[in-house]
Amino acid sequence: MTAKKPLGLPSLKLVLIAAVAGVVAGAAAVYVKETGSGNGMAETAATGDCQPAQAQGAALTPFAKGQVAAMAAARAPLSLETVAFKGADGQPLSVQNFAGKTVLLNLWATWCIPCREEMPALNALQKSLGNDKFEVVAVNIDTGDDEKPKAFRSDNGIDTLGYYRDSSMGVFNALKKQGLAFGLPVTLLIDGKGCLISAMNGPAAWDSDDAKGLIKAATAL
Repeated sequence: MTAKKPLGLPSLKLVLIAAVAGVVAGAAAVYVKETGSGNGMAETAATGDCQPAQAQGAALTPFAKGQVAAMAAARAPLSLETVAFKGADGQPLSVQNFAGKTVLLNLWATWCIPCREEMPALNALQKSLGNDKFEVVAVNIDTGDDEKPKAFRSDNGIDTLGYYRDSSMGVFNALKKQGLAFGLPVTLLIDGKGCLISAMNGPAAWDSDDAKGLIKAATAL
């Protein structure tokens, strides 16, 4: 039986990948191709209500360093509350269902190697900092049934993250249209009103002190 790495400690491979991502902040690690025409979700739109989130992203810039240096503040006010996916029981959900929480929205797939590397770290982040004010929402976009993503979660001890899915890849395609998703993984920091604070393409060591510092600062503002 293959020994599992203890959660809470970023693997050397992931640290190296994340470090490269920090050097080329904003560059995409493309591991996904667009399929279908999306899941019919409404177009996200910029609103005046999201100006505070944009300002928050700018205020968090000093915390976007080290392992999360690729996290870039929103360039314009943008509401993501209609971004849609499904819950564990197949029920329709959207970012709006998490109103009042700061959300770290992550898109991942089992065939994406950097995604596989960072999932235990995201699980550890949720275990460490998840509460009624913050949640890691990791949305799997594998096509087909639930067999592969559920097996991956079981085999790798992903026991704290909620199970969220979009087998149509519509959530990825919608974010791609907004210029936010270029490949996988993609991670967005969203405020309690569903507004974009900051975003990054590529992996990060989400259980690192740098990542925890960013999230703590975001939830404190």
